[in-house]
Amino acid sequence: MKKNIIAALALSTVIFAACNNSGTKSDDGHNHDSAATAGEAMKHETPSDENVAEIKPQFADVDGKVAASLKPVFDHYIHVKNGLAADNASEAAAGAKAMDEALAKVDKSAMTPDQQKLYTENEEDLKEHADHISKNGGNIEHQREHFVQMSEDVYALAKGFGGGQALYHDFCPMYDNNKGAMWLSESKEIKNPYFGDKMLTCGTIKEVIK
Repeated sequence: MKKNIIAALALSTVIFAACNNSGTKSDDGHNHDSAATAGEAMKHETPSDENVAEIKPQFADVDGKVAASLKPVFDHYIHVKNGLAADNASEAAAGAKAMDEALAKVDKSAMTPDQQKLYTENEEDLKEHADHISKNGGNIEHQREHFVQMSEDVYALAKGFGGGQALYHDFCPMYDNNKGAMWLSESKEIKNPYFGDKMLTCGTIKEVIK
């Protein structure tokens, strides 16, 4: 019994260290399976604003109609993220369905050629991942797999157009067998969409897009 307890404590320590060190690693590090045993062991200090890199959007000349039509896309992405963080696959599916509908209403007519290029490079990918997430309300792990790439696409749009609010670029080093995955959040508080309640606070803030 004593050996089992010592082994369990050792495993928890290793997992805790891996998550805590994510701020100094490159974006390549995660452990999907062992993380499930860690529970709520990880607690992280939220960095102050001056310690978080601030990113300004690439385009300073976004037409008001374009910005207004993109805002629901970002809002519904946050809906998906919060659903996954709460282990609520139905909410994630609802957010993805609304996101797909918002993508169909994005006003591309007032975009500059460079803006159109960036948007179209990510549009079809976003639609595909939103479709998968919306149709898998009973399979949260499948939703999370698609959320990885959805997050990369939304991140690209946010860096280009801005998100209509401050968006925090967070990173979890342990998802997908230590490959890691990023997401965007409307808050500095870490709520991990890849592990939910198992490791809700595992992650670090990389930057904020304002």
